[in-house]
Amino acid sequence: MPKFMYIFRGGAVTSGLSPTEMQAHLQKWYTWADALAKQGRHPGGNPVERRGKTIRGTDRVVTDGPYAEAKDLVTGALILEAASLDEATELALACPVFEYDGSVEVRPIVTEEL
Repeated sequence: MPKFMYIFRGGAVTSGLSPTEMQAHLQKWYTWADALAKQGRHPGGNPVERRGKTIRGTDRVVTDGPYAEAKDLVTGALILEAASLDEATELALACPVFEYDGSVEVRPIVTEEL
């Protein structure tokens, strides 16, 4: 079955929620991801930290952090199996990232040798 990558941008809640509200939001993520796993669609995924390094250009200049607007920061990724790009997109519509104005980029993964 074809594989796809979900790249989550924004939607990371860091303030303004009570611990109970934060736990409820995280539970939505667990429930959504567990449902995909039970369908045999993915082995797992992880959030990413805000800190990091960026390397750019032919001179390979290293800078601290992926500093962009919060809505554009990559907050996690997940590998998923689906029959088509349309099906992978449909499955992404239930993702909790949208509750806090996040986005999901759905990308097919090249599986044949280049």
